[in-house]
Amino acid sequence: MKTLYLDCFAGIAGDMLTGALFELVPYPDRFTAELAKMSKLTSEDYRVRLEKVDKSGIRGTHFYVDTHEHHPHRGLKEIEDIIMSSSLSPRIRREAMHAFALLAETEAAVHGTTPDKIHFHEVGAIDSILDIVGAFILIDMLDWPRVLCSPVNVGSGTVKCAHGILPVPAPATERLLHGLPICSRGEPMERTTPTGALLVRCLASAFGDLPDGTILASGYGAGTRDSDLPNVLRVLLMDSRPPGQDGEAAGVERDRVALLESNIDDMNPQDYELVTERLFGNGALDVWLEPIAMKKGRPGTKLCCLCVSEKVNEFSMTILRGTTTQGVRRTMVDRTKLCYKIEEMVTSLGTVRVKTAFLGENPLRRAPEYDDLKRLAVERELSLPEVRSRIAGELTLQ
Repeated sequence: MKTLYLDCFAGIAGDMLTGALFELVPYPDRFTAELAKMSKLTSEDYRVRLEKVDKSGIRGTHFYVDTHEHHPHRGLKEIEDIIMSSSLSPRIRREAMHAFALLAETEAAVHGTTPDKIHFHEVGAIDSILDIVGAFILIDMLDWPRVLCSPVNVGSGTVKCAHGILPVPAPATERLLHGLPICSRGEPMERTTPTGALLVRCLASAFGDLPDGTILASGYGAGTRDSDLPNVLRVLLMDSRPPGQDGEAAGVERDRVALLESNIDDMNPQDYELVTERLFGNGALDVWLEPIAMKKGRPGTKLCCLCVSEKVNEFSMTILRGTTTQGVRRTMVDRTKLCYKIEEMVTSLGTVRVKTAFLGENPLRRAPEYDDLKRLAVERELSLPEVRSRIAGELTLQ
């Protein structure tokens, strides 16, 4: 399994992440060409520079955006217009808009208003837009690997921003990092910016120490400050398959994941939906229910959750809090899986996401995503079997 590990020992900012990821991509010239697909931002609005700099003896890439803007106050609708009118891939547009929507919700909570009334300050500027969209472009160029992250160094002291002098972490940064592991190291300064915290929140599926695996490449993204800690973000591209398990040779991937299980016999069946949604929403690989017979012949349900090892403690607490169980069993299991990719395809009924499974480089099977079939059935007032049949027929012709 390809994994990106964000080592935030000195913090993280949007330009630091973009600079680090840029060092990992195989075709760097393509990056600026992808940025140019946001046609609402022209060459007259900005100029991008990616330069090698030295930070306390560590060589890294700094992502500069030269612009004549002076902190414009763009709203969510204006940013949506810039991103959604672009010719970037659907997934990049979707992920970038999810990030800005999350930021709008965060800022609204900080200021006691609603997301539609928020006008971004620093994060609405062209350089911040390019930081955020650029990070998703580079992740796309790396084929969307799993992202893990170390505890985030937020720094200490105060920071001067559009709202005055505030304690570190700034309110938006602090709210974006709720529930995530943080630390404070080094001389007083802001080490994690709102943009950096936003990207961590959107990209990382788990937090913890460096995972087991093989390092394939590393990238260093440089910030603009100097201190006792090198102002860089280290990003490691890894193959985190267990040693000695060469899945690619057989055309499949192998990894090791955690299986969480709980036996429950006193819970309202309707209540499983919420805990299941929470597990999936926080990155569970799979969640399912099994009917079982418990002591004295009582019928029961076994709740099962498959997840990466870094999520075991978090998901165990989700199950303990969200169900009536008294305990959660955990087992590490080996898994063999096919490689797959999801693409958006245009059909006569509308756009659907299609998952294609591969055995090695050979396509094995294709299937439309259920949520898209359901959406089209509602929009077209058709039955699910009819929608599934029509789209399946069209997929065989593509």
